[in-house]
Amino acid sequence: MLNISPFFDRQYKVYSENVKSRNKLHYLIGLYVRWKQHFKYERAVRIARKHGAKVGEGVIMPLSLARCANSNLTIGNHVSIQTDKIDLRAPVTIGSHVIIGSETEIITNSHNIDSVLWEHKHYGIQIDDYVWIPTKVLILPSCRHIGEGAVISSGSVVAKNVEPMSVVSGNPAKELRKRKCVHSELVVESLLGGDYLIYKMSRNYK
Repeated sequence: MLNISPFFDRQYKVYSENVKSRNKLHYLIGLYVRWKQHFKYERAVRIARKHGAKVGEGVIMPLSLARCANSNLTIGNHVSIQTDKIDLRAPVTIGSHVIIGSETEIITNSHNIDSVLWEHKHYGIQIDDYVWIPTKVLILPSCRHIGEGAVISSGSVVAKNVEPMSVVSGNPAKELRKRKCVHSELVVESLLGGDYLIYKMSRNYK
């Protein structure tokens, strides 16, 4: 069950005020739309957890990813994932408030090209809090850490670690500048209509 009071106290007062400003009809329509989405996303999370993944609160993920999840997958709280192209043969740790767009691919394994046996090499990746990885990004096994607040431009190929708060782009991705702030007041799950519990509670939040 979502621990709603500390959740709002920390970050989401603006969201709450927006919901409370809606008239009753507008609020009820929004509640109904989110209610339908809620069960779909909750089902995906249940399946992922059943398969051994560690998944926090307010996580949005496609059912196709949940079905192939395993104990290598760890996801924090309030995360939106639109892709199922995440290689889970090695550990993948995703922090909280992370946004990962559609058609993004994360590869965590490779081969030892200097070996006559060409055996697998398992790397894994850690993605810290408040990272935004939008659409059609390719993250290679040589990238093993994406720092807090980093942003990766759509279409980029990431071949090395990304520093915290860096905005990177290109093939291979290179730093363009530093981000000025993180999306700390965004209800991440609202991006795909998965904010039913927060939406419902915020009506009466004081």
